[in-house]
Amino acid sequence: MKISSTEIFLALAKEVPDPNGTEKVIPNPYKTWQNINPSLPDVAIEVLGPPPTSGTRDAFAELAMEGGAKTFPWIKALKKKDKNEYKRICHTIREDGAYVEAGENDNLIIQKLDANPNAFGVFGFSFLDQNIDKIQGSFIDGKQPTFEAIADGEYTVSRPLYFYVKKDHVRVIPGMAEYLDEFSSDRAWGPDGYLSDRGLIPMPNAERKAFVDDVKNLKTLRGL
Repeated sequence: MKISSTEIFLALAKEVPDPNGTEKVIPNPYKTWQNINPSLPDVAIEVLGPPPTSGTRDAFAELAMEGGAKTFPWIKALKKKDKNEYKRICHTIREDGAYVEAGENDNLIIQKLDANPNAFGVFGFSFLDQNIDKIQGSFIDGKQPTFEAIADGEYTVSRPLYFYVKKDHVRVIPGMAEYLDEFSSDRAWGPDGYLSDRGLIPMPNAERKAFVDDVKNLKTLRGL
């Protein structure tokens, strides 16, 4: 299925922009994907995903929901005028059954998708990769959730993983320097590293090398 971040937002937000074009939100009236876009299937909106306590849910709200909401210029402008209202509109997911909280067990979501091919699921890439014989990754804004598209940053519903180290601690806390060396080694975060078996998508070679150099030189980050 090929959908846009705008359509994801319209499918799952508790309140959506008034279809009549006024700059206000109304309770979400959409029941099927075809209600949102006539070219989409006439099937009920059903998305299985994690609860609010999940980091995956936070990422989905920020990347998919907010990403879709910002395609409406007046909502995008609201971020500077009223940040709390902006976040409420962008991140609040409907509670009428279209979004089903399936706990933090991604295997359970896979089982439910296998039983209902019309439903969608929100979960980490590794579970898609491990169950490609049962489920499909949908195109979002023209891009599939493939290893390459995520690594290049083209698949917009994915996020980078950061970790930060206090420079003063590196020589003081036992094992800190060794941890940095291990985490930034090819055997860990390289294309064939063991972290890729856990669902981490390696950065492109040039970008990864730049961060390796930062680690070795203990480059200090500068605030804006």
